[in-house]
Amino acid sequence: MKTDELIGLLSKKVAPIGQTIVSRRFAQALVAGALGSFILMSFVYGLRPDLSSISRTGIFWGKLAYPFAIAVGALLTGLRIGRPGVRGGASWAVISLPFVAVWIAGALVLDGATPTGRLPLVLGQSWKSCAFNITLLSVPTFPAVFWAMKSLAPTHLRIAGAVAGLLASSIATVVYCLHCPEMSPAFWSVWYTLGMWIPALMGAWIGPRALRW
Repeated sequence: MKTDELIGLLSKKVAPIGQTIVSRRFAQALVAGALGSFILMSFVYGLRPDLSSISRTGIFWGKLAYPFAIAVGALLTGLRIGRPGVRGGASWAVISLPFVAVWIAGALVLDGATPTGRLPLVLGQSWKSCAFNITLLSVPTFPAVFWAMKSLAPTHLRIAGAVAGLLASSIATVVYCLHCPEMSPAFWSVWYTLGMWIPALMGAWIGPRALRW
């Protein structure tokens, strides 16, 4: 049998993959992961008691917007680099801009504070546990995102793993905002960022094994 005939025989019963299968898989992963993180947060930490009143303030929505914007950037980047041979391109800027914006906002807050008041703005009330809490809440989302990412058949496994970890941790951070009492960009720029980057580094480490296909 010739090579062309063999290829034709093998491809006869191959059905085309639906155009929306990837988006559906990521939607399922993100919804399931976010729900799992919310349930975990509710049991371990609980909602902040003043959530109904604080949710009427602009600073609260700014706090939510920070990890949400990173999640959007990580999703767009993941959908690109998850495909064989495709690079992130301009989508890296979508990830970077929220970090830069919050670092600038944090610097402005510190610049307007007294010298003795700057460290409390950075440390807040929960600096010792914040990054760990975000990492813990990433646990339900982490495998769900990796499952969706693997379906794209990525070839840059370490980078894809880092982006998947960042996507998981940014979703977890959005959920964590419903508990966290910290309301200063100076705090978010350090401890939220660290909490999101720990799972990203973990994703880069396990990516070559977990995303191999």
